[in-house]
Order: sequence, then structure tokens, then C-alpha cells
Amino acid sequence: MRLLKVFRLATRDYAHEWQMSGCFVLALAAVLGPMLVLFGLKFGVVGGMLDQLIEDPANREIRPVGSGRYTAAWLTKLRQRPDVAFVVPRTRSIAATLQLKSDRASRIINAEMIPSDNKDPLLETVRGRANGLKRIVLSRGAAEKLKVEPGDVIDGSLARRFRGRHERVHLPLEVVGIAPARAFSRDGAFVDVLLLEALEDFRDGHAVPALGWSGTEPPAQRTYPGFRLYAHSIYDVPGLERLFREAGIDVRTRSADIELVMKMDRNLSAIYWAIAIIGLIGFSLSLGASLWANVDRKRKELSVLRLVGFRTGDIIWFPMVQAFYTAILGWTLAVVLYRLAAWAINDMLGDQLADGQAVCVLLPEHYLWSLAVTTAAAVLAAALAGMRSARIEPSEGLREI
Repeated sequence: MRLLKVFRLATRDYAHEWQMSGCFVLALAAVLGPMLVLFGLKFGVVGGMLDQLIEDPANREIRPVGSGRYTAAWLTKLRQRPDVAFVVPRTRSIAATLQLKSDRASRIINAEMIPSDNKDPLLETVRGRANGLKRIVLSRGAAEKLKVEPGDVIDGSLARRFRGRHERVHLPLEVVGIAPARAFSRDGAFVDVLLLEALEDFRDGHAVPALGWSGTEPPAQRTYPGFRLYAHSIYDVPGLERLFREAGIDVRTRSADIELVMKMDRNLSAIYWAIAIIGLIGFSLSLGASLWANVDRKRKELSVLRLVGFRTGDIIWFPMVQAFYTAILGWTLAVVLYRLAAWAINDMLGDQLADGQAVCVLLPEHYLWSLAVTTAAAVLAAALAGMRSARIEPSEGLREI
């Protein structure tokens, strides 16, 4: 009951001296508001750049330079690594082409065959998957030239010189999807590795029983000159790059671009937290000093409370309750100021941004964290005044009467 009365008395005193209370609230909002805007800009600009890096699969790609000899067992072991999201073997580029023709277009295009499977990050938005020997996902450019849509069947053909004779085979291919334009800019098709191996075997003069193509017996042990690999996240790219270089495999990545953005994020975070800590410490000391002076000004009233039976622990809550109100109201005003500033900034730069993108933005958890830190700092600052109020003796109230 005594604690409840202290809360009620502190609340009524806070409302009665609304001018001084308002000054405390404005002082907090003046410090916290610009920090929210600064963090919103930092999170919006750098966070947007990081999101673009994370969402773009090309930034997670690791491409081997030159030609090697990679076995299926080596690729399987690589696929089992937790930092590898996708890896498939590549056949020789000269053997990974196919002539495509449709009934809707008069032209024949030479399309590059790209190895793929169900986890291909470039085809996340495509429903169909190129599984088996007769299903393909066309690139946007190839689909437009052939004038086909998903569900259409096109003709694929390739030729070879075998035992002094010129041979050409035809293969009906079902178009199960159209890849987005950013996935592959040239004429191409995403296909199963089995189809790529069949095309390579046919050009090398080997038989492909699954498609009825005759030839010599294929080699028992197949090796691949390259592979397509995507890391699980952009943060895994540097580690995989070091792994390959230590194994003597020269690879090409976008780790320099990733490191540049991450370095920018670290530097801006350090600058922001330095400003935030300085501002928070400054406000805490200012609030603590103000509450300390306020306790000295109300020594008579507080000593009377001690005189009528309130304990030391009860009196300590008096300035802490008022500091809590200052933190809540100051944070609310700072959020309102931030929202107005963020709206003005995003509206000013709206023409230069993509749909759904913002320069200044905060997530709900950022608001909660700022409220928690502000409240904790204000209450800890009020503890100084609470220690001062605890030393007031009841006799001081008697001398004042």
C-alpha cells in the first residue's frame, strides 16, 4: 500500500509540475529523435545494400577459372558441406550446346545448356524443374525468340562426325518453365546433368542407350572440367574461396563487393554506437543531476513522507517513477519526430528508389530496443536522486514546520 501511494504521489507531483516535466521530455526527445533518424538511415541504406547482396544469387556464386578434372565423388563430398547450398558439375562448354527450334518460329537458335537441379537458386521463382532427359527451362531471351511458353514442346538437335559419317539426332524437349531475365542473359536452357552428359557422350562418339543413340562404350570413370556452385549465404563466400585456393583451385567470386558493404556496415555501426553512447551518457547525467536538484528542492515534502511512516525504500521510488514517465513520454515524442523525418526523407528520395525500398526505415524490434534502453538509462540515472532522497531525515520536516 505504501508503494502504491508513492506511485500516486509521484504521478500527481509529475503532473502538477508539468512545465519542468515537459522540459525533461523535450530534452530526451531532442537526444533520442536524431539518433533514431541516424540509425534508420544506417539500417535503411546499408541494410538495403546487404539485402540486395543476400537476395541476388549471383553474389553467392563461386566460379572456377580454367578447366580441371573433378570427379563425381569429389563433387558429392563438396555438396555435403553446410556452407554449400548448390553444386552441379559442368561438361565441356563446346559440348554443352544444342540447336533449338519450335513450330511457332522460323529461326533456329544455338542455345547453351546450363546444368541445373531442383535446388537451383537462379530458378527459385520458376515452378517447373528440368528433371530428366526431355525437360528444360528456357532463358527469357531464348523463349522470346522461339515464341514458346511453358508446356510447349520444341525440337532439339545436334550433329557429330562419327566413323567418317555425318550424323544428326533430334530430341523432343518439353519447356517446363521460363527463367527470369536476370538468371541468364544469353540464349540458353537449364537442363538436367544427365542430358548434358548425354550430349557430351554423343559428340564424343559414345552410345547413349537411354535416348537410342549408338556409339562406342562410354568411359567407366567420368570427370568434369568445371562446376556451378553457390554458397549458402554471402557470409560463406570468403571461407569457400579460401578453401578452393588452398586446394589449388583458382575461383572467381564477388567477395570484394561483399566485404566492401560489410566493412561499411561495421564502420557506420561503430560511428552510430559512439554517438548513441555519448548522447545516452550525456542525457543520463543531465537527467540525474536535474532529479538530484529536484530532490533537494523537495527536501521538506520528502521528509514529511518519512515522518508519516514511509520507509527509505519507498522514498527511493519517488524520483524513479518520475524518470520512468519521462522515458516513456520522451521516447513517444522521439518516435513521432522520427516518423515525420523518415516520411520526409523517403518521400524526397522516392523517385530514386525501387518499389518497396526505403532509405530511412526501422523494424519493430528497433523501437522496442530503443524503449528498453531509454527506460533503463532513465531509471538508472534516477537512482542517483533516489540515493539522495534516502538520506533525508524525518527531523528535517519537523524543523521546517
